[in-house]
Amino acid sequence: MNFDSTRRWLALGALAVAMLTIGLDVTVLVVALPTLATDLNASTSALQWFSSAYTLALAALMLPAGALGDRYGRKKGLVAALLVFGVASVGCALATSSGELIAGRAVLGIAAAAMMPLSMSVLPAMFPEPQQRQRALTIWITSTAVGIPLGPLVGGWLLGHFWWGSVFLINVPLVVIGVLAVLALVPESRSEQAFRLDLPGVALSAIGMLGVTYGFIGFGEKGWGDGTFWAIVIAGVLVLAAFIWWQRSAATPLIDLDLFRANGFRWGAVYLVLVNFAMFGMFFTVPQYFQAVLGVDSFGSGLRLLPMIGGLIVGSRVVDKAPPALGVRAVLVSGFALLAVGLGLGALTRIDYGYGYTALWIVIIGIGMGLVMPASMGLAMGELTAERSGTGSALLQALRQAGGTIGVAMLGTVLATRYRAELGPLDREPISDGINAGAAVARKLGDAAMLEHVRTAFLGGMGAMLWVCAATCLVAIPIVALTQRGAASGAAKIRSSNESESTHVG
Repeated sequence: MNFDSTRRWLALGALAVAMLTIGLDVTVLVVALPTLATDLNASTSALQWFSSAYTLALAALMLPAGALGDRYGRKKGLVAALLVFGVASVGCALATSSGELIAGRAVLGIAAAAMMPLSMSVLPAMFPEPQQRQRALTIWITSTAVGIPLGPLVGGWLLGHFWWGSVFLINVPLVVIGVLAVLALVPESRSEQAFRLDLPGVALSAIGMLGVTYGFIGFGEKGWGDGTFWAIVIAGVLVLAAFIWWQRSAATPLIDLDLFRANGFRWGAVYLVLVNFAMFGMFFTVPQYFQAVLGVDSFGSGLRLLPMIGGLIVGSRVVDKAPPALGVRAVLVSGFALLAVGLGLGALTRIDYGYGYTALWIVIIGIGMGLVMPASMGLAMGELTAERSGTGSALLQALRQAGGTIGVAMLGTVLATRYRAELGPLDREPISDGINAGAAVARKLGDAAMLEHVRTAFLGGMGAMLWVCAATCLVAIPIVALTQRGAASGAAKIRSSNESESTHVG
């Protein structure tokens, strides 16, 4: 391996470490919420906004961030985003009020909105050879996915040894590594064509994504009968429709709608939305099951997610080492089938089942994720030229984020509805608020029968939700089989779409 090749892989490793911070930030806060409620005297509404502020900023600004990288330089944009993320992490750790922490979380979301697409968009310049690019994409997406189940583990350990601000300060050394490595190892790249930033497109995309995301967050909190959030979602959809109309007539559009004419990009994006819809719902539920039903603490919950990480790594290695003759179709069908099996087994969980059963089905889910996510991303990225890799990557990440947000809202409502239905005479506040509140009431009263009833009701809700997730993955199987019929293998497809690609490296 020559020096240039070594430098590329070292840079990718540093990017992967930095991207862990985004996955960690999605879930690490969950275990800190009870402590924050006490130390910052935070209301229930404030606790919800600690998470929502991050999600909303991330969704609203991802598309503009990708375009800025294409215009002014992806390396510069990535370094700036990493620095902002590090500073915002320190600000969150030092917050003394709920308002300060919400503001810090919003800034973290802004930085993450740039980090995700820009870190991906530098890969074409670093790995122009198609097979190496697929391997790099697999490593990149695995690093972001691994951070999600690691969040409760890291957060639980930090809260057991330090104060709550440590869950944010853990980002700082990772950011420092990322900045130094990007400055030293990552080549600068930008679009060869000078273009003006589409400011009307920026405004329309940000407002539309903000409206849709905020509306679905509201459904997750208030249920599907809230007219205000329906109005917000409809308004967001209308603004996004106006954004698409504007992109068709703009001289320098924010996104290239012609990308969706390419089979690989169009269907790769669809597969990513489907898998994120199912997986975010699962991540929302399983830690609650560990803590409220199995009775473990936040650190123990994180430990019990480790088999999923192992499965994810195994699946991603299969994608990396799969022979070209196998083809992306076979990989995706196998991955979605494993996801459906694992989620179906999870839906059959009963109150007397031990952790061994859970470890089995989350390993299967991890392997399925490791197959589907890198293969889908490679399929879509294989259609991107280096000219528009920033905006194309941002579009993919925005769609993934939308799928996950909608998944949490819809699946959370399925879980809550079934949980309340199975509570029967116990369907009253605060028990009806959720499994944690219900279990707390039962323990306070010392009522073992009530505790078992509440736990059984939660498992009924979790089962209903996981059946929806499994059905989503089952639906994906014939979609893959039909849309990838006769398609080239993943590596060959990426190669054919990039043979004429030219990259400007500065």
